[in-house]
Amino acid sequence: MAIPDRVAFTLFGHPIYWYGVLMAVGIIVAIFLALAESRRKKINEDAMLDLFIIVILSGVLGARLYYVVFEWSSYFGPGIPWWKAFAVWEGGLAIYGAVIGGLLGMLVYAKRKKVQFLILTDVIAPGLVLAQAIGRWGNFFNQEAFGLPVTNPGLLWFPFSVHIETPHTFDGVICTNPYHLATFFYESVWCLLIFLFLWFYFRKRAKHNGDVFLSYALLYSFERVFVESLRGDSLWLVKDVIRVSQLLSAVLFVGVAAFLTVRRLKEKKSGTSACTISIPSAEEPAFAAAKAARAKIFAWGKKKKAREDEEAGKGRAEPPLREEAKEPDAACDGAEGRGNDEETAAGEKDEETAAGEKADSGAAGKDNSCGGEGREEQGQ
Repeated sequence: MAIPDRVAFTLFGHPIYWYGVLMAVGIIVAIFLALAESRRKKINEDAMLDLFIIVILSGVLGARLYYVVFEWSSYFGPGIPWWKAFAVWEGGLAIYGAVIGGLLGMLVYAKRKKVQFLILTDVIAPGLVLAQAIGRWGNFFNQEAFGLPVTNPGLLWFPFSVHIETPHTFDGVICTNPYHLATFFYESVWCLLIFLFLWFYFRKRAKHNGDVFLSYALLYSFERVFVESLRGDSLWLVKDVIRVSQLLSAVLFVGVAAFLTVRRLKEKKSGTSACTISIPSAEEPAFAAAKAARAKIFAWGKKKKAREDEEAGKGRAEPPLREEAKEPDAACDGAEGRGNDEETAAGEKDEETAAGEKADSGAAGKDNSCGGEGREEQGQ
């Protein structure tokens, strides 16, 4: 497989390398993913933008410092320009240094802003590992981070192996075999799988703050222990004995696995989850606005419910209003009462006039009553 030119394009006469372009693309993608996750967790977006600046700067500084420290003789020696130590466009950035530097910058930010550090690590973890998957292709264009030489003719194909066109060394020794294991590709694919797992499955099921980042650290360190042993450009703690990144990966994997196991056993024994995800407190400025808005909405809902309950209670307590159709009945009752009074008064008159007065009283009673007979006689 032919290797494309290292230069992506030129800008004002200056070459822009694929390594830098891919690193920038990975950072941009990580920012968008972190913003999406921060919105899901109700984190203030402005606070996250401030955090990105700190993490990116501290991450790049940590990545370069990590690499230069363990390759000191390649940057500080007779005839080596001092500025080579800052030439990041030529390669020489260590991912573990970037992670360590970024976490330190994040920790300082979290302490100053009083934000929960573990929540922030969960927010950046998926984007971080996807940025690694993208950035590893910068090693492809730079023709670095390759593995053991491949001599079997049946295995000289990409992505199993990669063709290194330029003169190169393997473990510090000049190598004449142009085919090597494509370890950069193996790691890129593994990081992509970690991202898919974290983003589409685990991040919404995590039971503790920090679990997403710890899962990333566990899975990535597991892969790095094996892939690092295949590479010919490792940083050495003890030359030809201990690789720095392999040792760090092993320690990280064992440490995270032990922590998760012990915590799980303790929770199972006590029947509780001691570090469950919680909504940040009101004292944390980054989350204050969102929590205040939720409190206002909740208070408004309670007042509205109280008013509705009060109105419903009044409706049950008060008897229904009288219908207009019943008013004639009341009038009828009054008319009948008056008729009865007239009949009583008529009974007290003389016996001689009783018959005539009784007839008159009866006619008056019929006229004032609501019975059908009185209205029918008048109609006739």
